[in-house]
Amino acid sequence: LNRLSSTLLFLSGTNASALEKDIGPEQFPINEHYFGLVNFGNTCYCNSVLQALYFCRPFRENVLAYKAQQKKKENLLTCLADLFHSIATQKKKVGVIPPKKFISRLRKENDLFDNYMQQDAHEFLNYLLNTIADILQEEKKQEKQNGKLKNGNMNEPAENNKPELTWVHEIFQGTLTNETRCLNCETVSSKDEDFLDLSVDVEQNTSITHCLRDFSNTETLCSEQKYYCETCCSKQEAQKRMRVKKLPMILALHLKRFKYMEQLHRYTKLSYRVVFPLELRLFNTSSDAVNLDRMYDLVAVVVHCGSGPNRGHYITIVKSHGFWLLFDDDIVEKIDAQAIEEFYGLTSDISKNSESGYILFYQSRE
Repeated sequence: LNRLSSTLLFLSGTNASALEKDIGPEQFPINEHYFGLVNFGNTCYCNSVLQALYFCRPFRENVLAYKAQQKKKENLLTCLADLFHSIATQKKKVGVIPPKKFISRLRKENDLFDNYMQQDAHEFLNYLLNTIADILQEEKKQEKQNGKLKNGNMNEPAENNKPELTWVHEIFQGTLTNETRCLNCETVSSKDEDFLDLSVDVEQNTSITHCLRDFSNTETLCSEQKYYCETCCSKQEAQKRMRVKKLPMILALHLKRFKYMEQLHRYTKLSYRVVFPLELRLFNTSSDAVNLDRMYDLVAVVVHCGSGPNRGHYITIVKSHGFWLLFDDDIVEKIDAQAIEEFYGLTSDISKNSESGYILFYQSRE
């Protein structure tokens, strides 16, 4: 352990000066810190997501504001807030931090992560955002109950039992509308669905725009898959499609790069080349859309390196104050914007080791 600490000190010292030189003292952003995270045995899935979220400014600001509130009993959010606060208040501008407390808490809270095996970064992102939202909703509920106790209004009817929206929802939640049109009576039924991240299929030599267009394609339900129409009171052929009704402040896009192959009895990686632009204009395709279109900027990308879901490595590229950085556990490097093209994927279909974009974080300009 001592050897590890001294190695880290040496690493952070050399890496620090190199990174500061690359950025330049005049260009180094005031009040910004670039810290690598120690890998505690295959925890790159966690480190990569935490770095991406740290550079999603609205998320970072809310986590730091939570830290500033009075001390609460330890949970995953308090550990995350301590980690973010630790990075944000470092005396040094660059270096390495061990996210030990956060990893210990994560392993305590969820058996899935309580091992030294490689985990899925998207599963971890999903779990983290939902857990934080649950913690905040529970706290709001407790505050309300305490307020009622104080005012002696315990018998007041609950306005509604629907959980309140939290800042996690304000940042990441969008709404999809699932529309089904009966081809016999033309009746359209629609059902809204909220999401914190959007998972899209990938195809060879395409782009994010293509993936999103495919996501909203019309699908015909016929023969075995006929739809039960309430108006016709029978199963009918129908057309179904998913439309975007409300776009989120930050769109977390998950590219479905792992596909189960029946003949191999395992998941394999689709290293397809999928171009993701630095700027993305998105349109709401639903007729009752809240905001018709929105301009987004790419702020972070979690990249999967390797040939399969259970082996390989995760790194992250982030945009900070106009330049790009690559975070690979405890290593932090400045990279050119052109270098991002290396993470689109491979044009050849042969399953090779590839470094390909896996989760993209786009932030709205509004």
